[in-house]
Order: sequence, then structure tokens, then C-alpha cells
Amino acid sequence: MSMIVSSIGQGLLWAILGVALFLTFRILNFPDMTVEGTFPLGAAVTTAVITRGVSPFLACILGFIAGAIAGLLTGLLYTKGKIPILLAGILVMTACLSINLRIMGGSNISLLGKQTIFSNHFLESLPKYFDSVFVGLVTVAVITILLMLFLQTELGQAFIATGDNPMMARSLGINTDSMTITGLMLSNGIIGLGGALISQSNGYADINMGIGIIVIALASIIIGEVVFGELTLNQRLVAVTLGSIIYRFVILIVLQLGFSTNDLNLLSAIILALCLMSPVLGKKLRLTKVLTQGGIKNAK
Repeated sequence: MSMIVSSIGQGLLWAILGVALFLTFRILNFPDMTVEGTFPLGAAVTTAVITRGVSPFLACILGFIAGAIAGLLTGLLYTKGKIPILLAGILVMTACLSINLRIMGGSNISLLGKQTIFSNHFLESLPKYFDSVFVGLVTVAVITILLMLFLQTELGQAFIATGDNPMMARSLGINTDSMTITGLMLSNGIIGLGGALISQSNGYADINMGIGIIVIALASIIIGEVVFGELTLNQRLVAVTLGSIIYRFVILIVLQLGFSTNDLNLLSAIILALCLMSPVLGKKLRLTKVLTQGGIKNAK
């Protein structure tokens, strides 16, 4: 039972990254590689200031701001510097590696004995692993609701139009460069917040904790879309969270089969590849079934 609760808690916390990446990957149509640097950046800033006596809640805000600044840099490199999308993200991601080392003063930093969000008296009174469920559920619910409200505003609609058809958006007087920068700042700010919360949940921040997180975040998005099918935009935001939880259960099942935790990135890549190929595989299976049935009928 404790493993199930732990998987749900981790799924909810990691869903924050999935929702954030949904903004750029699905709505803005921007393959943002910055996230692999932004996630540990948010964690590094948060853990560094907590060890210096800063409130964990304020530390989370600083983690969000740090992520937003990284997103701003990527947006400026792409829109003003005319650097290709992928390269702009990779440049900022690479720069974040050195920045994170500077912030932490080393390759990792521990929160052992420090006050974190999870040190709250109410959370400590909950059964084991329910603290991460509570924090993850509240955080992802607030973020999802705020994004739903944002996307219904004129600014949000301009943001959606920029992702759908930039040329049409510009013809309507929308500043697509500003929309792109805003989306990258918002997305990476939320990812920085995710890094802040997950580092406090784990009790440490590490320079390598961002490796492969884009695959994990994408898995949440793709699994949610594959499992729940055609949905409205708001429903798809909720499906990302459910997809993240399903992904954690799949990982739990795989680990129970005897695989090592060292294989997690490989397993994540395989799961994501299978989900991405599912429409093609489904069509081939249906076609094979039709051909088989036709062959049986002709034989009769």
C-alpha cells in the first residue's frame, strides 16, 4: 500500500513538469530543451537559500523566478537572436550546468536537518508518503486551474493562436515574439518550481537531476493523450496529471519485475516510444485484423 501511495505522490509532483511542458510542447509548438537545465536550476536555488535560513515557501518562489529567467533567455535567443529553437534551448541548458555548480558550491547539496515545506507540522502528522500526495495535489491543482483561467483570457487566446498559426496571429496584430517569450518564461518558471518541490521531497539537489526529465514530462503528456483520447484543452491539462500518475505506476510495475533503478531513463524512453507509436501500431493491428477476417471469409 505504501508503494502505491508513494507512486501517486511522485506522480502528482512530477505532473507539475508535465503541465509546464504542455504549454510549450503542445500549445506553443516549441520543443524546449531548456527544461533539462531549468529543473536542476530551480532545485539548486531552492536548496541553496534554504541552507542559508530562507523560508522554504520563499525558496520555492525564488526557484520559480530562476526558471522564468532561464526561459526568458531562451526566448530572447530565439526571437531576437534568431537562433534555431533547439539550439537556443541547448545553449541555455548548457549554461545552467555551470550556474548550478556556482549556486550549490559543488555537485550536490543536502537539506538534511533543514526546514522544508515537508517539515510542516500538519504534513508530518500525515501517514507515510501522504505528505507528497497532499503537496503535489494542491500544487498541481492550483497551477492547472490558474492555467485554465489564463488560457480563457484575451492574452491566453493570443498565446494559443501563436502556437496554432504564427503567420495568422501576426496578421491579427498579435506580437508573436512576446507570446513566445511569455510562454517560455511561464513554462520554465513552473518547471523551476517543480525542481524546488522535488528537491525538498528528496532532501537534496544534484547537478545531474535534470538528465532525462524532458522524457519523463513528455511521457506524462503522451500517456494522458493516448489513454483518454480526444479531449478539450482544459481536459487535456487534467489528463497530463493522470498520465503522470499512470506513468509512475508503470515504472513501479517494471521495477517490481526485477529491473534496476539504473534503468529508469532507458525504461522511460521505451515507454514514451511505445506511446508515441501506439497510433501507428493500432492502425496496423486493425488492418491486420481486417485482412485476416477477409481471408477467412474468402476461404469459406
